[in-house]
Amino acid sequence: MAASGPRSSVRGALCRLLLTLAVFSFACEACKMVTFNIPSKLEADKMVGRVNLKECLGSADLIQSSDPDFQVLDDGSVYTASAVEFDEKRSFTISLSDTKKQTQKEIPVLLEHQKKVLRKRHPKETVLRRSKRRWAPIPCSMQENSLGPFPLLLQQVQSDAAQNYTIFYSISGRGVDQEPLNLFFIEKDTGNLYCTRPVDREEYDVFDLIAYASTADGYSADLPLPLPIRVEDENDNHPIFTEAVYNFEVPESSRIGTTVGVVCATDRDEPDTMHTRLKYSILEQTPRSPGLFSVHPSTGVITTVSPYLNREVVDKYSLIMKVQDMDGQFFGLMSTATCIITVKDSNDHIPTFIQNAYEASVEENTVNVEILRTPIEDKDLINTANWRANFTILKGNENGYFKISTDKETNEGVLCVVKPLNYEENRQVILEIGVSNEAPFTRDVALRMTTMSRALVTVHVRDQNEGPECTPAAQYVRIKENSAVGTKINGYKAYDPETRSSKGLRYKKLRDPKEWIIIEEFSGSITTSKILDREAMTPRNDLYNITVLAIDQDGRSCTGTLVVNLEDVNDNPPEIPQNDLVICKPKMGYTDISAVDHDEPIHGAPFYFSLANTSPEINKIWTLTKLNDTAARLSYRKNAAFQEYNVPITVKDRAGQSTTKTLRVNLCDCVYPSQCRATSRSADVILGKWAILAILLGVALLSCVLLTLVCGVVGVRNKKHFPEDLAQQNLIISNTEAPGNDKVCSGNEFMIQTVNNSSQGFCGIVGSGVKNGGQETIEMTKGGHQTLESSCGAGHHHTLDSCRGGHVETDNCRYTCSEWYNYTQSRLGEKLHLCNQSENHMPSQDYVLSYNYEGRGSPAGSVGCCSEKQEEDGLDFLNNLEAKFTALAETCTKR
Repeated sequence: MAASGPRSSVRGALCRLLLTLAVFSFACEACKMVTFNIPSKLEADKMVGRVNLKECLGSADLIQSSDPDFQVLDDGSVYTASAVEFDEKRSFTISLSDTKKQTQKEIPVLLEHQKKVLRKRHPKETVLRRSKRRWAPIPCSMQENSLGPFPLLLQQVQSDAAQNYTIFYSISGRGVDQEPLNLFFIEKDTGNLYCTRPVDREEYDVFDLIAYASTADGYSADLPLPLPIRVEDENDNHPIFTEAVYNFEVPESSRIGTTVGVVCATDRDEPDTMHTRLKYSILEQTPRSPGLFSVHPSTGVITTVSPYLNREVVDKYSLIMKVQDMDGQFFGLMSTATCIITVKDSNDHIPTFIQNAYEASVEENTVNVEILRTPIEDKDLINTANWRANFTILKGNENGYFKISTDKETNEGVLCVVKPLNYEENRQVILEIGVSNEAPFTRDVALRMTTMSRALVTVHVRDQNEGPECTPAAQYVRIKENSAVGTKINGYKAYDPETRSSKGLRYKKLRDPKEWIIIEEFSGSITTSKILDREAMTPRNDLYNITVLAIDQDGRSCTGTLVVNLEDVNDNPPEIPQNDLVICKPKMGYTDISAVDHDEPIHGAPFYFSLANTSPEINKIWTLTKLNDTAARLSYRKNAAFQEYNVPITVKDRAGQSTTKTLRVNLCDCVYPSQCRATSRSADVILGKWAILAILLGVALLSCVLLTLVCGVVGVRNKKHFPEDLAQQNLIISNTEAPGNDKVCSGNEFMIQTVNNSSQGFCGIVGSGVKNGGQETIEMTKGGHQTLESSCGAGHHHTLDSCRGGHVETDNCRYTCSEWYNYTQSRLGEKLHLCNQSENHMPSQDYVLSYNYEGRGSPAGSVGCCSEKQEEDGLDFLNNLEAKFTALAETCTKR
């Protein structure tokens, strides 16, 4: 296909009409057989024709050809898969399938030899064959914003096949069947390509069209031809700044070339052309002079061109910036923007004092008072670090009497007195003060001038009537310890600051812990009132402090300290702190002895230990050897016996002061000394005064108890006794719950048991055995805790009353002990024999039982005695023993 001259309009219209009629005929027979007229020989990848698949089955998603020599594309185009040759006719089927709807249709395709009618060709003329070359895209462009006339002919597209066949041309792509629609069209007969309206390059810079060449029956004479149409740029867009107003900041006093900021503009025209080559410039500066800024024409970087930016003169500049394309030529398009440049403050002005010299006055002994304010001037921005002042005292304040600070509100220097001044010492003080800023000065300012302003301040000190001064506060004197009472030495001295003398001052002692000193009222000298003992001070120290009060004639006073330095003398011999020593033989072969001296070290160690005036026996057993300067080792010989020894030891200091102490040394057979110490402590118990007092109180309490008992015995004697005819009818002590053991014995037998510490007890029968007027009398002891012999030997007669009340009534025995013994001996032996004969060792009915004492206070008395029952009568008295003894009375009556 190639470009050629325009065809006649009539012929073109006729061709388009015939092509339209052919297409309509083809569309109507789409689902029927499709016939293509083609040459008998086709090369591979040649287009045979196009089938309308949508009219047959628009939803088809699977397209297949029954002849493998032909392939069908999605748009219905039929191509040869390989080189094809046939005689007259050839047919195959195109299968269309919709897998979702399960439908299928077929389109029969018939291929026949093409019958061509060539213009002005003889019927017998042979058909020319196409050469094997492809049609190439023709470079094409159009001007942006073209003025026409429209439609505007761009170019003509032709195919070489048009020499032999009737060829129809068509195009597709953006601008044809894609947005923007209908911008281009092509005449199908002539191949002339037209544009219908102007085009904006910034919207569409190129159109990629595809041109097709086909025969009337749809045969593609050539492959689709890519046809790019480029839109030529026109300078129709102004450059535009990215911001309408730019805001930049730059420090004042900046150096030349300091970057202030960058302005930037954009142009929509074609890049890398003169239409987008921009140039920047400054149209106007406000204030107009002097010119302080420049802009780079290509980059838009704004810089300073003068070092004289001064915020204090102008703090803000406004620039009108211009940008122009076509590299700034006069016919280029341009636009403007505003640039606001703020000059930032820098510390380029030093603060200065308004005056070079100031004067102030203050009374002496006054502190924490303001005496002067020093205003300053600073042209830098207020309330910034460049403006705020820092004051300092450069000279004259070596003693620290003054302090200067800054008032944050007024930025003034405030001079204060922080330490009391003395008129007598300094009547006038000259200070040199300086001021600087919180922020450091800029480099240029620091180079061309001093960075600190200075001024002189003269402070006049006013006199004040003062009291005495105790200066220095602590004054020292030296006294040897053990000095004689009445020793006089110089004391504390205060002075009047006005006269610089001590005349007219009186002194008093405020504090003297040991009352060792007497102070003379007018001279201040001191006299010892006691012997001064350095070792008696607590804590032990060589310095003894006395507080002294000095008073002038007007009553004003001051307080000072008189420090007495006590010089040590060798008045204390060394001492051995140990008293008792324990040596475990043979595990320990020695023990160590140490000594201490309360004097200063010059009068102390080394110590010398020795055995003092010992007996030969001590010298044979004990030896003493030096261990170090303050200790010695006491050793014994192997033949020493286990006992306590009194060993006298003498110890001397370096000056010959000595003392002798006798140590009690316990040579003990032990493993650890603590074992012997515990034994010694238990053996050597010494009663203290409190222990003696406790013993005396105990004796007094016991006397009271005995007196109470004697009074009770006297009261018992005055009580009523039972009639003698009831002496034989005694009650049995019944305080056991064992059944059967508390019954009345028959005959004259009586159960008893005595217990002592040596045996388990014995059983036997104690009978009366002694007749007195036909009645038998049994003598008992309370609780069975008294033996027969002791009862008789004591000469006590135990009656029923004595048993009931728990008291023993003293009376003469009605029978002698020998008679009682002879009577009971045989009966007791018999009962013991019977008890021993029991196989089960069980006690018999008359086995002696023990009963516990029930106490005193029972209204019915105590059943503390027993009597054997000789007769059935004589038990009426049990009716008078109240309810407690009813059961016992009934039991006795039944017997």
